[in-house]
Amino acid sequence: MSLAARIAMERPDFTVDITLDAADGEVVGLLGPNGSGKSTTLRCLAGLESPRSGNIIISGTVVEDSSGGIDLAPAQRSVGYVFQDYLLFPHLTVLDNVAFGPRARGVAKRDAEAAAQTWLERFEIADLADRKPGQLSGGQAQRVALARALVTDPDLLLLDEPLAALDAGTRASVRSVLRRHLSGVRGAVVLVTHDPLDAMVLADRVVVLEQGQVVQVGTPADVARRPASTYVAQLVGVNLLRGEAQDGLVSVGDAVVAVGDRRIAGPVIVAIRPEAISVHHQRPEGSARNTWPGRITSLEARGDLVRVEVDSVPPLAAIVTPGAVAELALHEGAEVWLSVKAVDLDVYPA
Repeated sequence: MSLAARIAMERPDFTVDITLDAADGEVVGLLGPNGSGKSTTLRCLAGLESPRSGNIIISGTVVEDSSGGIDLAPAQRSVGYVFQDYLLFPHLTVLDNVAFGPRARGVAKRDAEAAAQTWLERFEIADLADRKPGQLSGGQAQRVALARALVTDPDLLLLDEPLAALDAGTRASVRSVLRRHLSGVRGAVVLVTHDPLDAMVLADRVVVLEQGQVVQVGTPADVARRPASTYVAQLVGVNLLRGEAQDGLVSVGDAVVAVGDRRIAGPVIVAIRPEAISVHHQRPEGSARNTWPGRITSLEARGDLVRVEVDSVPPLAAIVTPGAVAELALHEGAEVWLSVKAVDLDVYPA
């Protein structure tokens, strides 16, 4: 493992207490709402803050051990850090910004500049070498910041909301560039984000933090398919129901959901993809075992589709096409029926 860490410290509103590891070449995404402890974790890994207790090992080197009195300074840790607002040195050229890390480690100026030039070429921004940060676009500055972090060949690369400062049009293209370059990083990468798309596209494994605690760990596909908390379910757009399973039925408050599998028993989570829910004017006939009446509370365009929020029991959201909205004359306040087949539900222990 490039990284093995346990970090515990007090924040004003909660206590951070997490265990985190990452293998060589692995991108671990820290996903969570604002104030969940994501950036605090990064700052502790980098040595910018000291945890109340815990230990951090980076590529076999103990850089933090509260019980042993070890707390190495940031410059003594093999860590590259890309901040949310990049923090490029405004008075230095792009080339000098990237060469700064090697120079600070005692590398001769000519060799440091040669290494910086190599990374600028890798990121296809060699033509920007003589510019100052104030002359760069957001996407260009992001590439410079990443090159500056990678030029020292760190054992651990930390990315704090690396795409947050970009406009929507630039995010997609820069995300693609970032994914391509992260695949070639030698050490471990820890990516902090509250954007589920960034986590799903860039991370090999996702660690979900809420109130300083780890609430779920898994591949992006597993987390999206089987969210463990309401926060994650809302992020990925999945309907999440909690209830008690018995004899193929799950009691969810005043509702009963047929899941089909009679072997499932006890507290469970039922995840229903909005795409699996059908919307009808009248109670449907057919093979769907689960039907609920309700009233539409909102219609929201999501790209080429429309998300339909329905006040039903339980409350649910469906995804339909604009054509279906027109054909069914869907609107806020309309009375509808929802249906979903038992085979389209995902049920797992709570």
